[in-house]
Amino acid sequence: MFVEAVEAGGFAKAADRLSLTRSAVGKSVARLEERLGVRLFHRTTRTQSLTEDGQQYYERCIRAIEELRAGEALLESGRREVAGKLRVSLPVLFGRYCVAPILRAYARQHPKLELELSFNDRPVDLIADGFDLAVRSGALGNGTALHARRLVSPRKALCASPAYISARGEPHSLADLSEHDLLDYWRNDHGLIWQLPDATGALVGISVTSRLRFDDLEAISDAAVEGMGLAWLPFWLIRERIHQGSLVEVWGDRPNAAMDCYVVWPTNQYLPLRSRLAIDALAAELPRRFEA
Repeated sequence: MFVEAVEAGGFAKAADRLSLTRSAVGKSVARLEERLGVRLFHRTTRTQSLTEDGQQYYERCIRAIEELRAGEALLESGRREVAGKLRVSLPVLFGRYCVAPILRAYARQHPKLELELSFNDRPVDLIADGFDLAVRSGALGNGTALHARRLVSPRKALCASPAYISARGEPHSLADLSEHDLLDYWRNDHGLIWQLPDATGALVGISVTSRLRFDDLEAISDAAVEGMGLAWLPFWLIRERIHQGSLVEVWGDRPNAAMDCYVVWPTNQYLPLRSRLAIDALAAELPRRFEA
């Protein structure tokens, strides 16, 4: 409970994670402090932070828990049975349409597995938030606390409705985009840089200026179908609409930008069998969903 209180950032959040009352967590930590003869937390009405003794004890507790997890992983790998809880963080749309079906099939294959899927487009702190795995797209940065395995690199496509192309014409160059309505993906007060091919086929980063801004890719796809402008979207998201004819791909004969997709997990000498086989399932099955 002490470790959970530290990583959750408070007794109330720790209680939610553990399905207990805040009072139960607080009393447990108080009994621990009494037994150790030290204060582990500085407490005020608004904040809670570790004391110096608390920080030292927390670091030792983390090492002990990792040793316990390593021992469990060794036993689990010895019996070759997938069991226990697997918590996975997924981006909302890519997770729902592309990743979750694979993990659901994985859970059906292993009846003793407890699978928890959390959908959020904002990167989570795997360790602090208690996730075993996360699927992420784009650059991962230079952090050393996570391992990563690339799963797939789905391409993106410039598209519009047939009605829009008929009314406004198809752009022939990057400069022509200034004469078009662009449907911009907008999050955290800034837009997405579009990676589009110039006349030579080289990808160029374009900063989009638009009066039409959305923070949901599916909403952009809907707006494109309604003829509101050009959109730059993952091909997997618009593939059915292109096949149905409600959208057409623009510059489909030119090189396409792609965004790498990874599965990441906390650095750990022993990866539990349930996590390792889930990673293998994603690596084997996800690329097949982009072959067509």
